[in-house]
Amino acid sequence: MSIRKMASTSLQYTGKYHYPRETARHAATILGFPSKVSTAAAYYENACTDIASLAAAISAHEPVRLYTRPEDVSKADSLVAQASEKYPSNITNVSVIPFLTNHLWVRDTGPVYVHAVDGKDRQKRFAVNFRFSEWGKKDDIGDADRAADGLEWPVMEAAQLEENATFAQRVIESDISPSPVTVVESTVCLEGGALVMDGEGTLLATESSILNDNRNPDLSRAEIETELSRVLGIERFIWFPGKKDLDVTDVHADAEVSFIRPGVVVLSRPHSSAPKEWVKVYEDIRTILEQSVDAKGRPFEIHEVQEPNPSCCGELAYEEPATNYVNFYFVNGGLILPQFGDSQTDQEAVELFQRLCPDRVVRPVHIKALALAGGVIHCSTQPVLALDD
Repeated sequence: MSIRKMASTSLQYTGKYHYPRETARHAATILGFPSKVSTAAAYYENACTDIASLAAAISAHEPVRLYTRPEDVSKADSLVAQASEKYPSNITNVSVIPFLTNHLWVRDTGPVYVHAVDGKDRQKRFAVNFRFSEWGKKDDIGDADRAADGLEWPVMEAAQLEENATFAQRVIESDISPSPVTVVESTVCLEGGALVMDGEGTLLATESSILNDNRNPDLSRAEIETELSRVLGIERFIWFPGKKDLDVTDVHADAEVSFIRPGVVVLSRPHSSAPKEWVKVYEDIRTILEQSVDAKGRPFEIHEVQEPNPSCCGELAYEEPATNYVNFYFVNGGLILPQFGDSQTDQEAVELFQRLCPDRVVRPVHIKALALAGGVIHCSTQPVLALDD
């Protein structure tokens, strides 16, 4: 385990940046060990185990930076060691980093690493701070629904909310290997899970999660698009309606659709028991994708993956857990795929992704609590991009 020293960074407001393909090479993966105030007590222990399982599985492919509250370091170390006995791993690749953190959803709270467009800056490191605000609910966190499970969720105090809001900035400041990272401050407030990008200029996103007064009340669609073009290199915006307040994220795109490679997407098909609102989200995305082309003018090749029966989540299940296989995560040479306990759909998903990614090792990882707590694997991972990709 290690503690990285804080490094000074400069602010960049005028540069242009580019987010590469999800398959771009990583220097490491960021994970967050959940604090006890970040999730319902009924989910906490299993959520810790899920994150440890991800750390072990990912470590077989690349270094893992597991940010963990100081009081939880020994617990994280122990659970990662246990998980290494279940999954192929290299736990010498796992650094448990003492850090003031709460949410395990580092896709949303963490920095988004990008490359500079200007050639003279190609060997410098950059990451965007999108100013996490509790999914647009920071000002009414005590009143906002956290899940549809009927459980009592803890309400964070001001100090913990500040830890969440500053997590991305502090991660950037502490990341000095192989060189310091420059923070790119954005005028747009959003979460990484709202962004599904092909690395060639195409963005898939829901209006409900970005064009939303709870994140960006003073910005027009055109202003948001201009800024995302600057910091992510987006040339083609494909907006889905989504639905405000359908879940805590206002429907993140990465829970519905993901790129395998440019021009090829996998779309999550709801189980027959899914509420009609989620079926409408799926139908809207399918229709829009069928009628759209990407930044290079290509129509989309759409593959669907069936969501499992929510009953596979057990007695704590409710009618809309986040049981979607499209919330997978690419690692160096591999693909980490969630498994939920529905033997038929779990196996069908493995076979689909093996067929779509024949050059990668598909590593299934069983997830027990994350889906009930609101997300899956992509939601709980954040890549640190390698410079030489």
